[in-house]
Amino acid sequence: MAAEHKSGRTVTVEQIGSPLRRHHSQRETLVGLRLNKIGRVSKLVDTPQTRGMIAKVAHLVRVLENN
Repeated sequence: MAAEHKSGRTVTVEQIGSPLRRHHSQRETLVGLRLNKIGRVSKLVDTPQTRGMIAKVAHLVRVLENN
């Protein structure tokens, strides 16, 4: 599990696209976000690293909410 960030902010992401026929680094990024099937939802600590991972696969995920 990821260590808690000082601000305690979280971001919730849902996978909406398939990783089939995508570059392996995008598939690995989805696994790093704890997503690997369409419809899965993951609540993550909102850090610059997490935001970068979301940006890399932005066409495959949807950000549901920010707390």
